[in-house]
This record gives sequence, C-alpha cells and structure tokens, in this order.
Amino acid sequence: MTVRLDNAAARRVFLDRHALSAAEGGDGRGADLQALIERLGFVQVDSVRTVERAHHMILAARRQRYRPKALDPLLERDRGVFEHWTHDASVIPMMLWPHWRLRFARDAEQLRARWARNRRSGFAETLDTVLGQIRAHGPVTSADVGRDEARSSGGWWDWHPSKTALEYLWRSGALSVTRRENFRKVYDLTDRVIPEAVRLCDPSPADSLDALCWGALDRLGFGSESEIRAFWDILRPDEVRDWARAALASGALEPVEITGQDGRRRKALARPGLVEAADRAPEPTGRMRVLSPFDPALRDRARAERLFGFTYRIEIFTPAAERRYGYYVFPLLEGARLIGRTEVVADRATGCLEVKAVWPEPGLRWGAGRQDRFDAALARLGRFCGLSALRHASGWLRAPMM
Repeated sequence: MTVRLDNAAARRVFLDRHALSAAEGGDGRGADLQALIERLGFVQVDSVRTVERAHHMILAARRQRYRPKALDPLLERDRGVFEHWTHDASVIPMMLWPHWRLRFARDAEQLRARWARNRRSGFAETLDTVLGQIRAHGPVTSADVGRDEARSSGGWWDWHPSKTALEYLWRSGALSVTRRENFRKVYDLTDRVIPEAVRLCDPSPADSLDALCWGALDRLGFGSESEIRAFWDILRPDEVRDWARAALASGALEPVEITGQDGRRRKALARPGLVEAADRAPEPTGRMRVLSPFDPALRDRARAERLFGFTYRIEIFTPAAERRYGYYVFPLLEGARLIGRTEVVADRATGCLEVKAVWPEPGLRWGAGRQDRFDAALARLGRFCGLSALRHASGWLRAPMM
C-alpha cells in the first residue's frame, strides 16, 4: 500500500529538515553554526547586499544570534566548511569534500570541452603559470594574476586567461578558496587549504553516488529522482535512477505520495517511516521569518510552489518597468505558510531599515496580529544588520496580486 502524506504533514517534514520549524536554541557560532550548515547541506553564496548577502540571511533566518563575522572562522581557520559549487557557489560542510572529487573530475571534463570549442590557445601554459605563481608566492585573487593581459567584463570565457585559469583550477579541485577579501575569492593550493585527513579520504565513485543521494534525500525528507539529483547538481539522471531502483529493491527506499497545496498527489521517494517522521516533526513556530531569495527551502522554486502554493521569481535581471514586484524581494514565512513578500533595504548611511513594500498573498488578511509579527521580524533583521531605526515608504502595504 502506497504511503501518503497530506500537505500539512509534508510541510512539517520539509520545514523541519530545513531548520525552519523549531524555536532556536543555538548561538550561531562555532560548533552550532557548523552543525547548522551540515544540517542544510549547503548555503548559497551571493553578492547582492540590499540588506545583507544571501548566505548571511540564510543563516540568520535560523539563528537570531548569528552575525556575519561568525562564518569566516569556519572557512578560514577551523576549515569546517569549504567553498565550491552545487547549483551555484556555496559554502559546504568539509565532511562532504571527499565526495566533491566526483564534481572536480566532471567539472574539469566539461570545462576542458568548452575551452576546446572556444579555441583558447595557450590555456594549458597559463594553468602552469598560475599554479607556479601560487606555489611560489602564496594565495592570490583574480587581480593578482595576469596583470599584463587584456581585461574584459564579459562572460566566463571572455575573462583574461589567468582569471579563467583560476576559475578552472578551482572548479577542478587543484585550488581552493582559502578566504574572501571584500567578497573577492582568495585562492591557494588545495593541499594548503583542505586538511590532510580529509584529502586522504578517497571514496569510490559508487560510494560518493550513494552518499550524495542519501545526503540529498535526508535533507529533503522526501523527493523525486529529479529532486534528489538537483540537490547537489553533481550526478547524472541515469545514476540516480539506478541508485533509486536498487534502494527500492532492497527496501531501503519506499514509494510515497505527497499532497501538494492544491490537493494533487505527486509521487516521490522516502526512507521507510516517513509518516512516523512527520508525526515527530515539530509544528512550526508562529514567528515570521524574512527569507533570502536563495534560501535552500526555496532553491527549487517548483517544489516550493507545489508544497506552499507560493510562486516566486527573482527580478534582478528584469527591466524595472516590467517587474511585478521589485528588484530584490524577500519571501515571508509565517509558521508553515509563505504569506507574502517584502522589499526592504538597509540604508547604512542613516542606520535605517526601510520597508519599501509588502505584498500579502491573495486571500490573506493583514491584521494587527500579523503586523505585530512582521514588526518583530523587522526588529530582528535590523539588529542583525546593526541598524537602529525603521521607516516605511508611503503606501508600503500593497494589495495582493492575483
């Protein structure tokens, strides 16, 4: 008999796995921060800072006491995390680094093929030059290499050769990010960044496939083959399909049906005992949270829409006149519901957090209680950013958009 999970139970599992349910208890530093990142699996890094950068917003949504300066020691001193690629640049638990060897090899193959198509002459020599410079003189940024090369502001393959070489060497594992300076990556030899005990761990591709599939599923709670594959964006569809078939045959996985917000059921996979896990998952607290557009709970937009009935598109690259909402708009999570979105901006010159607009979801009443919860969320956000004042733009509370 197929296991079925209703929408409320599915949301409980999903939010619990994404650390967005229970009341916070950690201090957002050191071991607590390390454990949180391991629980999430990755924290996407992004440069936009209308309030604070995405990776800091993601962590602050789960730990009120977290402050941006707490992340640097984990990356730079303790080496509890490393920076590389999932579906985008991310901070990733160091425990997963051995399995990223699979990504290094696949990225190297893909990028070499792209290099060949673009006839990037002399690229191999540039790799040797850049590696030699770092080996002899230490860590570098992209500004420290190829100083006499022509510069371009275009895409990846329009960069100057040495910058392209740095990116290739990082993506293929020869270099690692040792720290960031003013958000610019600082690269060093992987042997000088990744702890030796971690580097000596060399799992087989089959072991990495197994670890990555289970790691994705456990952080999702349940998922289709495509959702499991997309979580890390390392594996091929056929690999995940074969893994799922074997796990189903052995009884380690079972088929389930998940009810979406619209009442439709969708087939998925889960470990046995999903209903019991849903019963154990805490009811989400009623507090309101301002989420980053790149929050792990929202990265898969289609999944979030099915579970919560919440449609989100980032409009940074949409011309201003064509935007439905705003340049950089933050989803609002209240309990187990995504109730709307807000455009807020940190004005550090005046020490003020400005609310430009709030768009409640259709059918949602924005009463006094909800306003109080929103005010509390803004107060937390202001403290996180070091801002002491709050102001609202004229007409900030907008009618719901149908």
